[in-house]
Amino acid sequence: MSDWNVADLPDQTGRTIVVTGPTLGGLGHHTALVLARLGARVILAGRNPTKVEETVAAIRSEVAGAQLEALHLDLASLSSVRTAAAAVAQVGPIDVLVNNAGVMGTKYSRTADGLELQMATNHFGPFLLTGLLLPQLASSGDGRVVTVSSLFHTFAGRAPLGDPREQTGHYSTWRVYGQSKLANLYFTAELERRLRAADLPVRALAAHPGFAGTHLAANGQYGRSSGGIATILDAGVRAISQTAEAGAWPSLMAATADLPGDSFVGPGGFRQLSGRPRTVGRSRLARNADNARRLWEISEEIVDLRYP
Repeated sequence: MSDWNVADLPDQTGRTIVVTGPTLGGLGHHTALVLARLGARVILAGRNPTKVEETVAAIRSEVAGAQLEALHLDLASLSSVRTAAAAVAQVGPIDVLVNNAGVMGTKYSRTADGLELQMATNHFGPFLLTGLLLPQLASSGDGRVVTVSSLFHTFAGRAPLGDPREQTGHYSTWRVYGQSKLANLYFTAELERRLRAADLPVRALAAHPGFAGTHLAANGQYGRSSGGIATILDAGVRAISQTAEAGAWPSLMAATADLPGDSFVGPGGFRQLSGRPRTVGRSRLARNADNARRLWEISEEIVDLRYP
């Protein structure tokens, strides 16, 4: 499907889609913009209410009559995830959940739940959110969960199967980031397996943006995207990457194309760094079904939710 074109996306009128991580100019913003333009009702879920409203305003300036709702959601906090899911319960059936939000390359820190920040935000938070919203996804009759992973999953080294609340050995920022992105693929594969076993009308898919020019790296390293060295890093990333708009294409394809569950969508160009999206492969480690099942069991214990 390398001939996929965003201009050929089907009408989304009548569909309700939740997109996490809608920071202005980022992947979530561009994903939500296209879906709103196609008529979807889009719920923008982010941890900073002011920034979410900035994105809402930006989309409405381009799409007259856009159906948008803002939702406060901090994926690093399991309590916040539960509160956000309770608020979403009133919207009725959900057609698509795009687990887009994440952090990248952050310094070592622990959340209030005792979890390492990158794994908490990139995996455990989305794991809990998906489980809490699953009844609404199933009630749509053809629900879909799209989780945004990364090429960095190939740098994980090993599966994150230790005690999530314990740090053993040297903390490697980028190795842990890779493990969180590997966790996204394990989550997708095991969720799809369980959905089929439970005969639920929901599909689980994953996507990755290639090398996209977002603020994620600068925000992760320095807590900001501008000012001093953060500005230099941010400009450097943008100079050698594809646009954030193009980086959103794999998520859009995964959210709308007729693809089988556990499909992984990424750019179709050189080394999957850029280009029109298509289904792509994943590392050998990412294909380990036993690891996926074990991580699922660990995740259920951590978030205190068993599903489906």
